[in-house]
Amino acid sequence: MPRNTSINSVLIIGSGPIVIGQACEFDYSGSQAALSLKEEGITVSIINSNPATIMTDKVIADHVYLLPLTCESIEQILQEQQIDAVLPTMGGQTALNLCIQADERGLWEKYNVQVIGVDVAAIEKTENREEFRRLMVDIGVGVAPSKIANSFLEGKEAAQEIGFPLVIRPSYTLGGTGGGFVHKKEDFEAALSRGLQASPTHEVLVEQAVLGWKEFELELLRDGNDNVIIICTIENFDPMGIHTGDSITVAPGMTLSDRCYQEMRNQAIKMMRAIGNFAGGCNVQFSVNPENEDVIAIEINPRVSRSSALASKATGYPIAKIASKLAIGYNLDEIENQITKTTSAYFEPTLDYVIVKVPRWNFAKFKGANRELGLQMKSVGEVMAIGRTFIEALQKACQSLEIGRSGLGADGRQSRNLEEIMHSLEHPSSDRLFHVKDAFEMGVPLESIRKATNIDKWFLVQIQELVHFETELRRYQLNNIPKDFFLTLKQKGYSDAQLAWLLGNVTEDDVYYRRKELGIHRVYKMVDTCAAEFPAQTPYYYSTFEEENESVASDRKKIIVLGSGPNRIGQGIEFDYSCVHGLLAAKEAGYEAIMINCNPETVSTDFNMADKLYFEPVFWEHVREIIELEKPVGVIVQLGGQTALKMAEQLESNGIRIIGTSFQNMDLAEDRGRFSDLLKSLDIPYPRYGVAESAEEALKVANEVGYPVLVRPSYVLGGERMSIVINDEELETAVVKLLRNLPGNRVLIDHFLDRAEEAESDSICDGEDVHIIGMMEHIEPAGIHSGDSSAVLPPFSLSKNVQEKMEEYTIKLAKALNVSGLLNIQFAIKDENVYVIEANPRASRTVPFIAKAYDVPYINIATKVMLGANKLKDFTIERKLKGYAIKEPIFSFDKFPDVDKQLGPEMKSTGEAIRFIKDLDDPFFREMYAKKSMYLSK
Repeated sequence: MPRNTSINSVLIIGSGPIVIGQACEFDYSGSQAALSLKEEGITVSIINSNPATIMTDKVIADHVYLLPLTCESIEQILQEQQIDAVLPTMGGQTALNLCIQADERGLWEKYNVQVIGVDVAAIEKTENREEFRRLMVDIGVGVAPSKIANSFLEGKEAAQEIGFPLVIRPSYTLGGTGGGFVHKKEDFEAALSRGLQASPTHEVLVEQAVLGWKEFELELLRDGNDNVIIICTIENFDPMGIHTGDSITVAPGMTLSDRCYQEMRNQAIKMMRAIGNFAGGCNVQFSVNPENEDVIAIEINPRVSRSSALASKATGYPIAKIASKLAIGYNLDEIENQITKTTSAYFEPTLDYVIVKVPRWNFAKFKGANRELGLQMKSVGEVMAIGRTFIEALQKACQSLEIGRSGLGADGRQSRNLEEIMHSLEHPSSDRLFHVKDAFEMGVPLESIRKATNIDKWFLVQIQELVHFETELRRYQLNNIPKDFFLTLKQKGYSDAQLAWLLGNVTEDDVYYRRKELGIHRVYKMVDTCAAEFPAQTPYYYSTFEEENESVASDRKKIIVLGSGPNRIGQGIEFDYSCVHGLLAAKEAGYEAIMINCNPETVSTDFNMADKLYFEPVFWEHVREIIELEKPVGVIVQLGGQTALKMAEQLESNGIRIIGTSFQNMDLAEDRGRFSDLLKSLDIPYPRYGVAESAEEALKVANEVGYPVLVRPSYVLGGERMSIVINDEELETAVVKLLRNLPGNRVLIDHFLDRAEEAESDSICDGEDVHIIGMMEHIEPAGIHSGDSSAVLPPFSLSKNVQEKMEEYTIKLAKALNVSGLLNIQFAIKDENVYVIEANPRASRTVPFIAKAYDVPYINIATKVMLGANKLKDFTIERKLKGYAIKEPIFSFDKFPDVDKQLGPEMKSTGEAIRFIKDLDDPFFREMYAKKSMYLSK
């Protein structure tokens, strides 16, 4: 069936600010859907309140509405645009809930808008726990014994009937919010109360807990002819009891019998057909009894999910892109296979490699949080790795996490506390994977680990095997390791850094050069979705150690863009936005644009964005060998946040050109002590400061500069490990802790300007001219991290004198640092005096906000300046903001109800929203201004 020609304009509902449980995977899905619909000549409008994403950029949609996700905003769009259809399946739970609300208000009917990609009735069937249970019983799909409860009394009666342990699942919530396991009767009432309060309909499902069972997810697509295909089967390494967003996952399934797989497949298709007559995507979750392979359904989501982004990157099959085409009437056999270009989309991908996803947590930001994992999602991001085997992919994933690990253990950071390890195995947290390896190293039997974790024996055997390899390796020295054994170690995912640590008395470079002597090189394989059955046309690669290299370097001039790795607090989707614009600008400037990144949720890892995508850890060994193969003219590091910047020194020392600001000047800005010396030489005011390498030195400095003081290490992002202290005792504690966690680092001690205002500027410099792209005034005072502060663009109460000084200091610093590209500067203002707190010669989290507010593609401009393709004078920059734009930080404290919510110098927000106001009489602004006045008067 050809596409529905009555649909010429589509509204896509986004997911709003990033929160734990709903991250940038929906930015990826929404962006892909928008581009897919535009290919068909359809006018695309997007509503989303998140300024940090590429989804809310003019390169993605025809009309972007940066508005709150409310029915009032929906109606405004429907009045302004002739919308034929709404696609609510690309924005997670937020979009589905808003679609239901708009339907209940009659908005879709009033404006003659079709809901495509899902039936509203299907949403009700899947989100209402009782409706879902009844439907499963009706179609003969197994479910765990359960009862619905809308009151405290009903919940207690359900628990008495089902028995413990049980699980509480609130209806219509995101990321498992309010849910959890109850093992003992005494804990039930509090858990029930939390669940009822978390559900917007005051409804929970009280269900028998199938703790220790295996968990699987299937990603499905269905077209208008009722053809259904399974795109990907994902197996959870962790057993039931841990939210899928917090689970390590593997694709394809590793421990499934064919009989069990076929049963899950048949049940998933039956479930999708039962929830409504719609064309689009669906995610189904199952639990499998490891003893007898009995299968029960956990839930079904009639939308793209977090796992859809993972499955798309895992298979190369662009689920959101195809789902959007199905939603406008196409059938699967009418759509081109995006990988082969010669076959149709009516096929099920086949993998000849293994995918491993590992979540990334930020518990350090939530001091006092309960770190034990359960039904409520707590991770803030994830990485994906591709290897020929499970263990190779697992080690690569560990290298991708940005937590200082060189792989799965064997890097000097192992635990040797058996009691701590065994507790971790039984009470899973962010480090359980590493503790499984530690337990094997300490001789804990495999069966004891299996009983403590309920992880399938097959996975444990793979990890145990690493210990045997490491024992064998210790028999050798670097110069006499047999080539075959060396190759085997690399095929098992060991990094050169791990091998150096295991051998002792050798460096990572020593290992690297020795294996090169032996002819052991990385090769690159194409992600082709069809196990090489058909020729693939997609430039999407991963590395392994085999004979044939499928990535052939062209003779074009090339640029490599280093990505930002996994999302975490302090480094989020705003850097992926920057990387995408960097790729687009490099291509426009005539370069072959190559992307290296390991985050499956992002648009930068969409194989259509770059000329060539390497889905690899942003980890020195991997980056180094890609550079050796591709021989680019340079590498862009200033768009990928701290992840990319940390590699600048290694690039510089290996003679690899850094595009944009030099390493020396970036390092000068990062080194807090040297930077303050620069400010002094430029006659730019700054808080009194000193540098210390011990607690004794710190006490001396603090007493010289005067309390209160801000204590911080050099080279940090997101205010990590910063604190404000008011006396010697607090200072000593803070400094000792810093030096213990960051050995060899220097501690900077600044006099803290109490009750000072804070502001910041972003600018672009081409070596000659400086263009200030935006100046923002913060609502919160100095001392609150800029990422946690509301910011107003342009400033609303700063005097002309203050703004002129900010501009003067920005231009001075840009030229003194010889900036090529972007520069962010943060200021403290007190008694009309302007002090520079810090400068970051790189993309900042505020640039996307400014770009959206002013409707100017600043990252694109900055990239072309960095490349030397243009000077600032070549661009005509017209700002379109009328009134003011406000950046509002969004927090996920609901996931950690017991933590300290006090804001300070260490960033805690997970996302942000944008709000536009016409003038300062706006009630929202008056409220914020009152808040600022209160802060400054305290």
